[in-house]
Formats: sequence, structure tokens, C-alpha cells
Amino acid sequence: MKSNNKIVDFVRADYISRREARRSLEAQWQLNINFMMGNQYSYLASNGTVREDEKQYFWQEKEVFNHIAPIVETRISKIIGNTPRVTVVPASSEESDIESAKLSKEILNSVSNRLNLTDIEKKATTWSEICGTAFYKVVWNTNTGKMVAVDEEGNSVKEGDVEIEVISPFEIFPDNLACEQIEDMKSIIHARAVDVDEIKSEWNVVIEPEAVNSFSLDSFANNLGGLGYNAHINKVANIELSNHAIVIERYERPSKKHPNGRLTIVASDKLLFDGDLPYINNELGTRTFPFVKQVSNYMPGNFFGVSVVDRLIPLQRAYNAVRNRKHEYFNRAVMNVLAVEDGSVDTESLELDGLSPGKVLVYRQGSKVPEIMQNPEMTIDFNTEEERLLSEFKTVAGVSDMMTDSYAQYTTLSGVALELLAEQDNTRLSTAIDSTKLAVKTVAKFILRLYKQFAVIPRLLKISGDSGDVQMYYWDQNEICSDDVVFDTSTDTLESLGQRRTMLMDLIKEGLMYDQNGTFSPSMRKKCLDLLGFGMWENTVDLTSLNINRAQEENIQASASNSQLEILPIDDHQIHIDEHSAYILGGAIKKKINYKEIRDKLLSHIEEHKKFLNSEKIEENIKENEKI
Repeated sequence: MKSNNKIVDFVRADYISRREARRSLEAQWQLNINFMMGNQYSYLASNGTVREDEKQYFWQEKEVFNHIAPIVETRISKIIGNTPRVTVVPASSEESDIESAKLSKEILNSVSNRLNLTDIEKKATTWSEICGTAFYKVVWNTNTGKMVAVDEEGNSVKEGDVEIEVISPFEIFPDNLACEQIEDMKSIIHARAVDVDEIKSEWNVVIEPEAVNSFSLDSFANNLGGLGYNAHINKVANIELSNHAIVIERYERPSKKHPNGRLTIVASDKLLFDGDLPYINNELGTRTFPFVKQVSNYMPGNFFGVSVVDRLIPLQRAYNAVRNRKHEYFNRAVMNVLAVEDGSVDTESLELDGLSPGKVLVYRQGSKVPEIMQNPEMTIDFNTEEERLLSEFKTVAGVSDMMTDSYAQYTTLSGVALELLAEQDNTRLSTAIDSTKLAVKTVAKFILRLYKQFAVIPRLLKISGDSGDVQMYYWDQNEICSDDVVFDTSTDTLESLGQRRTMLMDLIKEGLMYDQNGTFSPSMRKKCLDLLGFGMWENTVDLTSLNINRAQEENIQASASNSQLEILPIDDHQIHIDEHSAYILGGAIKKKINYKEIRDKLLSHIEEHKKFLNSEKIEENIKENEKI
């Protein structure tokens, strides 16, 4: 018991020390979120807290003209749009490794569909763009998946599955803020607020609730707006969670003292877990932390990245000031400022009613007539400064008019010039895009390694093809032989569907997709529609894809020694000839043990298709001659 108390005290003391070391960073992140939400009259006080400015005068214009939010939204959209899909490379040229790589790719696709990985990436990118850093936590959840058994107590035992959680930088505490990569950390802490009932359900330990502070959005009016009206904006407010406790997970890298690493979980004054790191998710079958870091911009010598919002805050403050001073000038020009002699008019009535249309202004006989003070002409410096700030927003944020404007203003530019502009946009966002790519690839590797570790019983994987056919695979951990994840080159080179369509249409116009007879074959038509993103639509309008699928099935069927390839009268013989010929000339068939047998069988089958095709042509010629 004393030993447990020492462990708890050590972990909590370590957590408090790390929290104090990065308190200034948390304040900056909170300020960034406030500016993103629209609370742009906030600032960091000397004690490290976020405060809001008050209005100095009742007539003061204090409105928010938020340019940070659309810039961040544009960057997020562009980063997500330039993150390609991942695929898996075989460990060797052996047939088993090739099939294992295909299976691994389908597993990643299945996990992506089940967890909606695109939304997870978007959530992480949002955190990284606002605060500079975001984290993925890839874990194995034993309480998910299909039920496989029932234990002695009658509880259902499930097969378990991968879970991916996006973690904000507020919850991650490294042991060294000057260490740039997670891989270089000796230990890392994940501290999060958890309901005490959930703690009891997961660890079977009763925890007393403690004071837990968190952030929440709150709508408030802090003397904002202008003359005669108030404005409501959102801000990030500190709230206290009830019935919660801080769960501190301290991950320690493998060492001589702890060859498998160490994971210590503490809540309040109780030790929930103390043992080895649970996941074999590193290279060469070793254990490491289950976290993947993603940053917006790297900062040398710092663990946490830098957000573009940090750079935009001074510009946003200056822009709000310029716009509000212009509106104050307009208010004076419209409502006027009246100069009156002391005691000549009822000033109280004048202050309440102003100079309303048709108002009878009574002044004391013999006194000076009240007069309207003339405002000086508005200097053009206001407009110049506003335009300069708008231009500087785009320069600092790394986005251009092409990305931020919602209309086509480059109507006079050629397609090549537009393509160069799009590439320049990608270049200016390359740091954030590359970090997101690296994070996605690492997450994919973690997923496969967790399945390799925990998928001990056979699992069913359903794969739907483009033509609507469904294939069922039974697999287990032994079939995952490769976790060499790379990016799909087709999606990386042609980064969007629009670019792919433009390039393909240019190739068709140049005649590069036509055969030697100058015709557009059905198989090529099907491939072009697939590249354009209309594969499913093509399958509903003709039989081309069905013939291609049947020919590919015959290619596989030919591998069996006793198989017989049947030709049906409804076959499209030219498509079958093309598919069988491509399979014979390809490299996959040469890796088969009975390569010559398969080749001879397919060559014989091709000759039969040619006979049918020639007979059909002869019949067509006879019919044409009869018409003549």
C-alpha cells in the first residue's frame, strides 16, 4: 500500500510540474480559440489569464470583423483536400506477401469507413490550425466489435477493435518542452477529465469527485457593438465539471529497468494501473507511446507547433480598430455634433432627443444660435490602411485570393496558369500538409500493428467492388505480414477529382485514348469513367464492367489445375481477349508455380474467343450485304 502511495504521489507531482512549465502556452492557445470564436477584444493579463477589454465610452464603436475564422477554415479545407489515401506495399514479391498487402489495405479502408477517418482528420487539423498542435491516440478497445463468447460471470466477451481519439494539446504534457519529436521523449503524460462513474466501470475503483476546470463556449455581451446597440459574441469560458476527476496516464519509454516500458494510471489518490506499455506498435515489434503528433508549423527547439492564428492576432486587432474608427466618423457625420452656448438651450432635452427631423430648437433670446460643428474630411489613409491589412492577412496566412474568394475572378487566365496558382497555394501550406500526411501514415501503421497484436481469432472482412459485387475474407493476425504504409501515388499526383478530370479530358481530346483503329473501345471507356469518378454510374448503363469482371474471374480460375473455362454466347469476346492478354503479359502470372500451364490454358481460351469473334463479324458482313 505504501508503495502504491509513493507511485501516486510521484505521478501527481510530475503532472503538476509539467502543467506549470507550459502554463503560458495554454494561455496562448486559449487566446487563439477566443479570436477564432470572435472574442477579439481579449488579451493575456500579466498573471497568464485571458481578460476582456471594456468600452471606454458609450458611443465607442467596438465591433468584431472576424477574418481569422474564414482563413483558418480555408486552410483546413485545403489541407484535408491534399491528404492522399494510404496503401500498403508488399514485404516481398512473394504471392503471399502481395495478398497480405492487399488485405492490409482493405483493413485500413474498413477502419476508415467504420470510424469515419476523414472527420477525425478534420477534427485534428482544426486543433492544429488553431493551437498549433494536435494528437491522435490509437488504442485497442476490448469492449467493441462482435461478441465471441460469454465468461463465467455471464458477461459478453467481444473481439475488440481499433479506436482513434483526437486529443487537444491541453491534455498532453511532455517531459521536455525543448524536445521536438514524440520519439525522443522519455515519458509523456495524458491527463483528461473523466466521470467518476466511468472510472468505476472501467477500473472497478471508487473515486471521489474533485475540482476539475475545463473550457466551454459561452455567449456574452461585454459592452460590445456600437452607438445604440449591443453585440453578442462567443468566448471560451472556464467552467467547473461536476462529478469528475482527473485521470493521469503516464507513459514511460522502454528502458533497461522496464524493457517493455511502463504505463501508470492515477486518479485522485488511487492507483488504477501500473504495468507494461500495452501496445506493440513500434518498428521491429517493440512498444512505444500510442500518440501521433500533427502540427501546423514547426518551431525549432519546441515540442508544440505554432499556429497561424498567433501571427494573425495583431493584424486582426489593427483591422478591427480601423473599421471601428471609420464607423465612428460616419456616426459623427450623420448624427452631427451641435455646439451650444452655456445656458442658451435645454441641454437635457437635446441630449435625450437629439436633432430629430422637424424639431423646434428653442434658445435663449440674445444668446448665440446653436450651430453644427463641421467634421474634417475623412483622410484616405483609412482606406489605404484597410486594404493593406487585408493584403497582409493573405500574406501571413499563406492563402491567396484563389482560395479565399467564392467566385471565379481569373477568367482571363489559361488552364496552365490556374494550375500553377493552385500549386503555389499547396506550396505555401506545405508544412501543414506534410505534417498531416506523416500523421495519417503513422496512424495507419499503428492500426495494422494493433491488429497484428490483438486479432487472434478469425475475423470477417466484407469488401464491396466497384460493380457491386461483395467478397468475404476471413483473416487473423498471421495474415498481416506487411505494415509498410505509403501514399497512393494516383491520389498524390492528381490531388483532386477536378484535376483528374481536366487531365483526362485533355488526353481524350488529343486522341491518346483511342486504339490503332481510331475507336474508343468499351474497356477504355470504362476505365476513363472510373478515373472520372463515374464507375458505379457506368456499371448501371451497360455490360462492359460485368464482362471485365467475368474475364478477371476466369484468369483466377485458370490457376486451378482441373478448371475448365467456358465461353458463353453472351460474352463480349473482344473484352475477354483484352483482359486475358493483359493478364498473360503481366507480372503476376509469372509468379505462379504452374505458370506455363495457366498461360497455355488462357492462350487456348483466347483462340476460342477469336473464333467466336470472327464468326460474329462474318455474320454482320452477310447481313450488311443482304441489305445492300
